[in-house]
Amino acid sequence: MKIAVIGQSLFGQEVYSQLRKEGHEVVGVFTVPDKNGKVDPLGLEAEKDGVPVFKFSRWRAGGQAISDVVAKYQALGAELNVLPFCSQFIPMEVINAPRHGSIIYHPSLLPRHRGASAINWTLIHGDKKGGFTIFWADDGLDTGDILLQKECEILPDDTVSTLYNRFLFPEGIKGMVQAVRLIAEGKAPRLPQPEEGATYEGIQKKETAKLLVKNIQLEDGKMIPASHFFRGEDNTVLELTKAELVTMEAVRTVWKRILPNILEVEDSTDFFKSGAASVDVVRLVEEVKELCDGVELENEDIYMATTFKDFIQLLVRKLRGDDKESECIIDYVEKAVNKLVLQMPHQLFIGGKFVDAEGAKTYDTINPTDGSVICQVSLAQASDVDKAVAAAKDAFENGLWRKISARDRGQLLYRLADLMEEHQEELATIEALDAGAVYTLALKTHVGMSIQTFRYFAGWCDKIQGSTIPINQARPNRNLTLTRKEPIGVCGIIIPWNYPLMMLSWKTAACLAAGNTVVIKPTQVTPLTALKFAELTLKAGIPKGVINILPGSGPLVGQRLSDHPDVRKIGFTGSTEVGKHIMKSCALSNVKKVSLELGGKSPLIIFADCDLNKAVQMGMSSVFFNKGENCIAAGRLFVEDSIHDQFVQKVVEEVRKMKIGNPLDRDTNHGPQNNQAHLQKLIEYCQHGIKEGATLVCGGKQVPRPGFFFEPTVFIDVEDHMFIAKEESFGPVMIISRFASGDVDTVLSRANATEFGLASGVFTRDISKALYISEKLEAGTVFINTYNKTDVAAPFGGFKQSGFGKDLGEAALNEYLRVKTVTFEY
Repeated sequence: MKIAVIGQSLFGQEVYSQLRKEGHEVVGVFTVPDKNGKVDPLGLEAEKDGVPVFKFSRWRAGGQAISDVVAKYQALGAELNVLPFCSQFIPMEVINAPRHGSIIYHPSLLPRHRGASAINWTLIHGDKKGGFTIFWADDGLDTGDILLQKECEILPDDTVSTLYNRFLFPEGIKGMVQAVRLIAEGKAPRLPQPEEGATYEGIQKKETAKLLVKNIQLEDGKMIPASHFFRGEDNTVLELTKAELVTMEAVRTVWKRILPNILEVEDSTDFFKSGAASVDVVRLVEEVKELCDGVELENEDIYMATTFKDFIQLLVRKLRGDDKESECIIDYVEKAVNKLVLQMPHQLFIGGKFVDAEGAKTYDTINPTDGSVICQVSLAQASDVDKAVAAAKDAFENGLWRKISARDRGQLLYRLADLMEEHQEELATIEALDAGAVYTLALKTHVGMSIQTFRYFAGWCDKIQGSTIPINQARPNRNLTLTRKEPIGVCGIIIPWNYPLMMLSWKTAACLAAGNTVVIKPTQVTPLTALKFAELTLKAGIPKGVINILPGSGPLVGQRLSDHPDVRKIGFTGSTEVGKHIMKSCALSNVKKVSLELGGKSPLIIFADCDLNKAVQMGMSSVFFNKGENCIAAGRLFVEDSIHDQFVQKVVEEVRKMKIGNPLDRDTNHGPQNNQAHLQKLIEYCQHGIKEGATLVCGGKQVPRPGFFFEPTVFIDVEDHMFIAKEESFGPVMIISRFASGDVDTVLSRANATEFGLASGVFTRDISKALYISEKLEAGTVFINTYNKTDVAAPFGGFKQSGFGKDLGEAALNEYLRVKTVTFEY
């Protein structure tokens, strides 16, 4: 059958592709014009296949079909129009033209929820059943005869995304293909829609949406709607008309009656500071409603506009009807991956908006599984850093973020954590796609621990407090000294590529809990989860300017953050070499506060009296967890001589069981390395070890397949002077050295003979030995009979050239606070 496909999106692309596989001839595709140079997926796919593609900006003008457009359509000779998802108004001259007419997909069980936002309304109304309808188009709004319907149960935790990805997208594609098959076979029904049970709802807007936090109270007692909070304060002052000025004076008279102790009601007069009580709020609301013919006014409005000037501005906006919210526009890149439709922002995030970089500069972000381009991402420039810092500074000094109560700040962070949990499968899939993280690990650790981190620090927001201190001064000794813990201001956070979302969360959650604002630089090779996180901050109600995210290069964006005079703190995770450079820049610019989590060469000491099977299992995890791209990975294993050979044998057996493959496959143990440059460094690292005389037991090579895969590797006979004994691989390379049986102090000396001190470990059944070694090891974390067991409540950070400062735990808050001492004499 000759088919014209009219529509857009990934859904339209999939329907188009499946119809061609069924053997139908798609004679033309009609889709939307390119937006900012971005081609719609449906049009892009059709162009690849050589199918004629038409991109009309409109089909009608002045209420009439455009004759040239209709003529181009009719020239194709379509026998059926298929509209899988179409946002344009198609004239009846086109709808009725084909021999078989036109069929349309609608994501509800018609006649229920006719109109736009049907999925939203299915959830808002608490429907027990959802689904989709394919119907014959007519001149009504979703009123045509039904061809096919499929339904599903609405689960208690369903969101628009889960319902769409679980049922409406995959089953909808199958349903469209089935509908066309029925038409081709002459078996397609036409069932009139019943009017009983028919509903129509308009587009769901934010003012009709339910919010977890209805209002937020500021420190001065003023309240604001939580749904308005992310926009910051609206400083636009309305110019009043003559009629509105008359209303203002009438309202002023009402204020005078309610506030008899005030001689004159001025613009700055505060309703509550002038003596008003809660009963006066009710009186003011009712009098103003009577004065203004029943204007919609609630008690909460008085708390949100406590001064006369603010109240008049609020009232006039209500009378004009322009107190509605504006939508945030996000230009997504969409991909159908892992049985989901990913919607990924790809622009910079500055001041609560997604924007292009200066000069519209972009770069390709690469999928390490096959080396393909995922999408183009905006590439931040130095001027973009200045804009982001200015937005963060304004939000800190003038915005609402610093004025709200600490408890309300915590509620917003809890809300953000909830949203991250709602989108955890999407976030984990993006981590797998962009960073090569094994999906199951990404779900549990990359994303799971990120959610836990925000919840943990949300709970700290209203527990940050100073102390009172007795001081000994000259008589009379009537003094009071107290300390205040205050936010620092604008913070810069520079994160690595091994755990893109988790490293962002470790630092950002503590930073925000302390009341700061932030500019985040995700690493250039893994920016996508950070940008998705930015979208979720908008949904959570974090005010504009509090969080800004700039994908870009370290030498440009990271350097400008380190040098910027308005940035007061840098938190960095990365190499020791770069950390030293950042520290120097922070000192020379404005003596910024700095915390650094740098390189490591963590020793793991395995004694003969250990539980050998557990030591093998945890030793494997200590090295190969997250493909070895793990800052606390055991860089060197010291194994007691008497069990060395048995330990190596068991490790090699386990390595050979590991499945290397696509990180989205649920049975994959070992995914690709993060990027091409790192893969090459691992190859050179292993060649260096062989050249110096270490014994390569297994691995050491790139896996012969597309992508950046490297074999899990084991070296033995590694001596202390060798390069691989001293330098970090940051990859799946196990370095094993022997030590003489019973020689505890010598192996301790060897373990500490490094300039790094991030983590360490010991396996032994002897508790006295374990405690002795934990005391002597020069590392920020010591694991005993376990490894990689970090927790959001336990401080994390290194010694020596592994850096200073802590992430996680209460200690992390101190990295983003300053202490002020205040002394009174009375």
